[in-house]
Amino acid sequence: MSPELLTVKNLQSGYGRIPILFGISLSIAEGEFVGILGHNGMGKSTLLRTLMGHISPTGGSISLAGHDVTRTSPAARSRAGVGYVPQGRQIFPALSVFDNLRVGAAHQSPKQAKATIEQVIEELPRLKPILSRAGGVLSGGEQQILALARCLCADPKLILLDEPTEGIQPSIIEEMKDTLKALARARNLSILLVEQNLEFISDLSTRVLVIKRGQLSGEIDPNKLHDADLAGDILPA
Repeated sequence: MSPELLTVKNLQSGYGRIPILFGISLSIAEGEFVGILGHNGMGKSTLLRTLMGHISPTGGSISLAGHDVTRTSPAARSRAGVGYVPQGRQIFPALSVFDNLRVGAAHQSPKQAKATIEQVIEELPRLKPILSRAGGVLSGGEQQILALARCLCADPKLILLDEPTEGIQPSIIEEMKDTLKALARARNLSILLVEQNLEFISDLSTRVLVIKRGQLSGEIDPNKLHDADLAGDILPA
């Protein structure tokens, strides 16, 4: 059994005086792909933002490879190996694809950054012909691939992936599914995926956790997510 990479215990957080998460506990092993399912507004994105350090927890703890990172900054977590691909992509629209990648590798020396970017482009060859194009003119699918590529430039051990199929065409969804499988194998990545596309999450995840009202309510076998009655209990129509 692979050792635990991420350990979360009784995590609580929210926005100002508004609590959103009420005692989340979970663990992810090295190389494991874990999905999170739930209705809108149940705390999925808040969980990822808290794990990345964009929201300060009000209770509980977060450990990465045995080191407590509960109170560390997003930059420190990135250096420790946590990558984040947010909902909506949040690329830099005025920068070229190549310069977006340079931002992702900004903490590295110029020589190391060059090698890193070249590796990422090889792993995501769809980017090769569009390196000089501005991020803002790309399709939604291309922007999503760019956001993933920028994340990879920081050489993460764990990727927090928020709604990657939102607003992108089916052909890109299938490409992204294949890409994530290949990356996870090649890099031994751990991935925590928030997603509402049942086919996408079931095809990728080794485990699927369900979040309701800021708490984890159970775990589902990914192979059972095509059950219409079960899916209706988890997600809105």
